[in-house]
Amino acid sequence: MLMRKRIFALALLLGCTQLLAAIPIQQWTQPSGARIYLVESPSIPMVDVRVEFDAGGRREPADKAGLASVTAGMISKGVEARDGEAALDENQLGEAWADLGAGFGAGAGSDRMSFSLRSLVYPDLLPKAVQLAARQIGEPAFPDPIWQRERQRLAAAIREANTRPGTLAGRAYAAAVYGSHPYGHEMTEATLERISVQDMRQAYRLIEPCRAKVSIVGAVTRAQADALVTALLARLPAAATGHCEPLAPVAEVAPLAEPTVKEIPFASAQAHVLIGQPGHKRNDPDHFPLLVGNYILGGGGFVSRLSQEVREKRGLSYSVSSYFSPGLHAGAFTVGLQTRPDQAAQAVQVARDVVARFVAEGPTDAELKAAKDNLVGGFPLLIDSNRKLLDNVANIAWNDLPLDYLDTWTARVQRITGAEVRAAFGRKLQPQRMVTVTVGAATPG
Repeated sequence: MLMRKRIFALALLLGCTQLLAAIPIQQWTQPSGARIYLVESPSIPMVDVRVEFDAGGRREPADKAGLASVTAGMISKGVEARDGEAALDENQLGEAWADLGAGFGAGAGSDRMSFSLRSLVYPDLLPKAVQLAARQIGEPAFPDPIWQRERQRLAAAIREANTRPGTLAGRAYAAAVYGSHPYGHEMTEATLERISVQDMRQAYRLIEPCRAKVSIVGAVTRAQADALVTALLARLPAAATGHCEPLAPVAEVAPLAEPTVKEIPFASAQAHVLIGQPGHKRNDPDHFPLLVGNYILGGGGFVSRLSQEVREKRGLSYSVSSYFSPGLHAGAFTVGLQTRPDQAAQAVQVARDVVARFVAEGPTDAELKAAKDNLVGGFPLLIDSNRKLLDNVANIAWNDLPLDYLDTWTARVQRITGAEVRAAFGRKLQPQRMVTVTVGAATPG
């Protein structure tokens, strides 16, 4: 066991250096309907697996916001007794994973619910880790006494978070940008109170093999990966045909019809500012021009336009940034900064002006070259470990991107022109109709 832990720790430190020339992704669909994406990485005797389902926040009712997240959180709280195997509580599960020297986790975001397994691939170890993970995925107990405890803990965390200006800003901003769309829903004490164990069991019905997208990176062959996924999903109820009935469509995020300004009083040394609007979906053809353009606008750290204008020239904020959050629906484009309360109005105006000017004019040739050089130069750092590579493979799987997406990424970035950036930003952003949320700004006497 000590030797296993040492090898596992070494694997965590070393990761997996990939050949940048090509990252071959194998893809196939099992009879169950599960879709598998595999990158064989034999240099280290370990494997990372991620299993994802369309069971995230966009599938939960507004009055029970947080249901997907708490359901995923309860996966680690116990498994049922079934087929002659004894039930395991949360402590026994933790001890079992520690004995294996492996790791398992579950979580949920706006779009998806995810299960992750990391293990060494030794024959006396991996099957046991897969079997235990299969029990957690397929036989969660959802013990009600544990949920009552967890609900109290989460409610206390929400009350504490509500004392921070950043929390208030984020909540108001999401509500204004997304409106009634599920992306704007947020777990509160009230929604927590409405969630029951039965709600979790109902939500968990979306977890079926035919809906699974499985990403694997590690020292396994295609045959081994196929057997691993079969075992991992074996305890879930399977559709007889291997095909699930389509889920109900979720409405798209509505564009903003007019600007919204929210100023929330708060006694704080720093005013928190968020400016933005709905942006784009992850599969939008404008994704690469927006990626490159945003690096220039506010994603490139101290060299970005926003940083130069707001921080360097005027000293209005220590840091300021912009980013897109694309998903299955149009995630927000956001400018974020903190500033002295008495400078908030000026900082907001400067930031708005920078965005409007960039949308109207696009980047300069020098800015474009510098952005592409930095993005291309930093690409190897995005795939320099098994876990980072798994993140990228899962992104390809979830968004149905081409299997050669990583192989062509740098070439696609290098081909972007200034005209394409300007056109993409013009299609996606309307500076005159953005949401502006300020928490803690000084008000005129």
